[in-house]
Amino acid sequence: QVQLVESGGGLVQPGGPLRLSCTVSGFFLNYKSIGWFRQAPGKEREGVSCISKRYGSTYYADSVQGRFTISRDNAKNTVDLRMNSLKPEETGVYYCAASDQLYCSLRPDEYAYWGQGTQVTVSS
Repeated sequence: QVQLVESGGGLVQPGGPLRLSCTVSGFFLNYKSIGWFRQAPGKEREGVSCISKRYGSTYYADSVQGRFTISRDNAKNTVDLRMNSLKPEETGVYYCAASDQLYCSLRPDEYAYWGQGTQVTVSS
């Protein structure tokens, strides 16, 4: 049974850092591509970053390029998203998701498996 569980969300001040973790079970991490998405209240879910099962290639949304870093630890079955210089508009629920695609994308419709999400609030 494929499961993804996000952790690490919380309240952070603008400009601050936060690290999210996605722990997976039911499959080997390097057999699937993993993406991180976020959804702000009243807005559509958007792709933030992803890491491919082929070669571990990484991709970032333009809005987070240079501030966010995605990484995976196959031994621990986790995918981390390190976020720096967070902005209030990045408040929302952050989800990790798994796809069978060789190369990941930031399109939510390409992901079949989803976690429950973790709340990130950027506020002073």
